[in-house]
Amino acid sequence: MPSGKLILFPVTIGGTVDQSLPSYNKELLDSCHTFIVEEIRTARRFLKAAGYIHAIDDTTFLELNEHTDPNAVGDYLNPIKQGENIGLLSEAGLPCIADPGSVITRIAQQRGIEVVPLVGPSSLMMTLMASGFNGQNFAFNGYLPVDRAKREQAIRQLESRSFKERQPQILIEAPYRNNQLLQSLVSVCHNETLICVGCDIMLPSQFIKTQTAAQWRKAMPDLHKRNTVFIISGQ
Repeated sequence: MPSGKLILFPVTIGGTVDQSLPSYNKELLDSCHTFIVEEIRTARRFLKAAGYIHAIDDTTFLELNEHTDPNAVGDYLNPIKQGENIGLLSEAGLPCIADPGSVITRIAQQRGIEVVPLVGPSSLMMTLMASGFNGQNFAFNGYLPVDRAKREQAIRQLESRSFKERQPQILIEAPYRNNQLLQSLVSVCHNETLICVGCDIMLPSQFIKTQTAAQWRKAMPDLHKRNTVFIISGQ
C-alpha cells in the first residue's frame, strides 16, 4: 500500500478562495479526510468556502496550537501509514510561516513522510513585493518584545542591520498592538529610514505604503485590530 502525504494548504487571508488559491489546491483538498488545524471553527469555514466535497461533520480535525499536548502530536500522522493524505491548514496564509505547523512538518521529515507545499497567499511576501525594498536579501523577525524599552532596543538593532547589510527587516505584531509598534518604529528610527506598512492584505481596505520615518510621523494610520506587516529598510 502506498504511503500517504502531508499536504500543506495555504488559506485565504482576505480575498475569496478564487482570488487566492489555484484549482489544483482545491482538488487536493478533496483527497484528505483528516486535517491538522490551528482552530477547528475557522478550518471548517475555509473548507466550506473552498467547495470541499466531503461532509464536514464526517471530517477529522486535529488541533495544533499552544494548548496541544506535545506528546500527542506525533500520533496525528498515523493515518498516513494507511495510505491516507493529511492536510495541514494555516489560520491564514502559508502553513508553517509564522504558524505552529512547523512542529508537524518536522516530525514528518524525521519519519520520511513526503511533505507537499502548495502555493497560496502570504501577507509577508505580498507586502515585500510591493514595498520597493530589496527582495534578494531580507529577514523575517516575527514579533518584537511587548515591553516598550526592549521593543525599541530591538528596533534599533534591526534598523542598524538593515543599513549595514542592505537587508529589509520584516515584522508582525498582534493586531491590537499594531499602533504601539508603529509609534515605536517612527520614534526610534532615523528620519531617512524607510518603513513599509502593509495592512488588510487582499481586503477592499488594503493599503501598502512606503515612507520615511519622518513622513510617517506627520500622519499615522489607525491599525488597531487590522492584520498588518511592517518592514524597515535602510536602502
